[in-house]
Amino acid sequence: MNEQSINETYQSIVSLLKQRRLKEAHTQLQPLTAACGDYTLQSRLTQDCTAYQYMLQYMKQGSEDTERHALYLRLCANAWEMADQARLLLLDTASPNYYHSLRRNKRVTPPKGLDELLHTLETFNDDMSLCQLMPQDRKMLDTTLERHENAYQSLFLDTWTNSAWNAGEVQAASQFLTSELLPINDLCLLTSAVTMSLLECFDPNKMKWLLEAARHENQRAAQRALVGLALVIHTCPDRLPLYPALMAQFCMLKEENSMKDAFTNIYIQLLRSQETEKIDRKMREEIIPEMLKNVNLMRNMKFGFEDATEENDFNPDWEKAFEQSGLNDKLREMNELQMEGSDVYMSTFAQLKNFPFFNSLPNWFYPFDMRHSSMIREFGLTPESGNSMTMFLLQAGFFCDSDKYSLAFTMSHIPQSQRGIMFSQMTSQDMEELMDEKRMSGFKQYAEKPEVISNQYIHNLYRFFKLYPRRRELHDLFGDELSLHRIPLLADLLDTPEALKAVADFHFHKGHPAEAIELYGKLAETGLADAEVFQKTGYCYQKEKDYPKAINAYLKADVLKPDHVWTIRHLATCYRQIRNFEKALEYYYKAETIQPDNHTILFHTGCCLAELERYDEALQYFFRLDLMENESIKIWRAIAWCSFVCGKTEQADRYYNKILNSPSPLATDYLNAGHVAWKTGNIAQAATLYGKALHNSESHSAFIELFMKDKDLLCKMGINAEDLPLMADLAEED
Repeated sequence: MNEQSINETYQSIVSLLKQRRLKEAHTQLQPLTAACGDYTLQSRLTQDCTAYQYMLQYMKQGSEDTERHALYLRLCANAWEMADQARLLLLDTASPNYYHSLRRNKRVTPPKGLDELLHTLETFNDDMSLCQLMPQDRKMLDTTLERHENAYQSLFLDTWTNSAWNAGEVQAASQFLTSELLPINDLCLLTSAVTMSLLECFDPNKMKWLLEAARHENQRAAQRALVGLALVIHTCPDRLPLYPALMAQFCMLKEENSMKDAFTNIYIQLLRSQETEKIDRKMREEIIPEMLKNVNLMRNMKFGFEDATEENDFNPDWEKAFEQSGLNDKLREMNELQMEGSDVYMSTFAQLKNFPFFNSLPNWFYPFDMRHSSMIREFGLTPESGNSMTMFLLQAGFFCDSDKYSLAFTMSHIPQSQRGIMFSQMTSQDMEELMDEKRMSGFKQYAEKPEVISNQYIHNLYRFFKLYPRRRELHDLFGDELSLHRIPLLADLLDTPEALKAVADFHFHKGHPAEAIELYGKLAETGLADAEVFQKTGYCYQKEKDYPKAINAYLKADVLKPDHVWTIRHLATCYRQIRNFEKALEYYYKAETIQPDNHTILFHTGCCLAELERYDEALQYFFRLDLMENESIKIWRAIAWCSFVCGKTEQADRYYNKILNSPSPLATDYLNAGHVAWKTGNIAQAATLYGKALHNSESHSAFIELFMKDKDLLCKMGINAEDLPLMADLAEED
């Protein structure tokens, strides 16, 4: 079997198990287990098939069996596990992927056990303390670092490629969670390894470990485990319910007070990560080009670090120019995105993942550590005080671990003198203020917030799945549709009013109306939706151009919060869009009483009156706006057209002349002016104007379509219908 046929057979079995068609799944499993050549799997499948046949026979005989459901779940779980193992064994021989090459190598060189690796990792802190006491002994330091890094590399790769822990490995893995000597970075790495392993192949023992890790006292490990749980449940939502013991453990975790907020935060952070490409594109196409375009302006700008001396008395026009350039708004937008936790650094650091450090897969998951050999090689065992600003950037919570390594490698290649120039705008006083003990403590507290830890870890994962050289061998989780609230396992965490509103508001503000509608709808079903929820629902329907549903939502908002001008205006707009001008006018009148000088309201009121052929009333609104606005061509067009259709041709002609003398008249302006000239009997002038309309139209057919669209109106004005094609030909001659 080749790789494609193996995966197709596996997916067919999985589909049957999801539909609870166990007997058919057993039938398809038999050739798969036979092909992989594993006698243990074949024997296990035979036993399960026999057990299932007995269970069916007992049921047929009407025998009472209180354990029937539990046995059925166990058989389904077993079948899925056997399909997993058979698939992996077959792919180990058929797939060139790194994952399977590592599994093949294991058969030649068995890996070290988890207990042996734990012992090696536990000695690292003491060994490093000894190295710091004897800094002249470089060989001891190199040996210590090499031993530790080889151990954590093995820990990650062996765990990742181990499809199912045995009883001994389960016991050894549990010691990682209770060890007081294990560096927290190594526990974090194991947490990521377990997550990655579960994403490749579900293992109830690893899932149990991850559930325990989610309750670890150290937030760095716990948050990694929670993110891992969210991703594993997203990837295989049907597996956990097959294991009653795991379900009970998961329910206990969910009962903890902090879990609802934690999962809601992680869900929104995962959704936010899918906006990264948009942010990256904005950085590359808008922000950076704008900064380069205004580099001279920015060079002259005063950013607040300089002394207020006469030499630095900058021209205030420069700041005004900075505002007018548009760059200020873009930078403000990016700052707001950063404050909400969006990944604004991807475009910056994507090009900085070519250092040798990133050739090793485990390093993409290893927490930033100044004691890593690559850091000691660049900065020394005890970084010099001259690197204080660099150290500040690396230790603050602004960047994820992967980006901190990239930044450190980049900074290490910049001479110390050049680094000084980079921070030269900051005075020594600024540096002292930025890095004083109190401020540094604040940055440290920020970096240790659970929501910051989980968000930065998700940024790490995003970089791995998007930038790792062999990423195409892996399933990109960030390319999936993420709908965690739809997964029954997470319903009591994410299907709550608070969570639904938070996720719905995220989709609303990010311009995802369809997703927001679904969530606001679920919120409305709880009976806890307020006027704001119905306003936002209406707005989303309006964006989707489903105006009747938008009206329905706005009406509910209007009941809960009467006479709110925003709701009234949008009701009017939606009625206008479905051409119910009477109802639209009713709401525009209400809006006008609240905001009598709102130009938009007055304009659309006039438009509705015109659509209802109440032209004299419409003109009153348009003339009023003409006094309020300074030479608005839009208003002139409305006055000219209404004047024409209600027979005030002289007035219409006057306003069309004003329009045609403006800088950029449209084809429709020449067309309508031609109508006026024709109505007054000036056929030569009409032909000339129609000719200009033709010249400004996209094509001859587009002009004819526009011209004939007004046929009924022209005939009503007394124009002979038979003269229309003649006039069209005259226009072509002009």
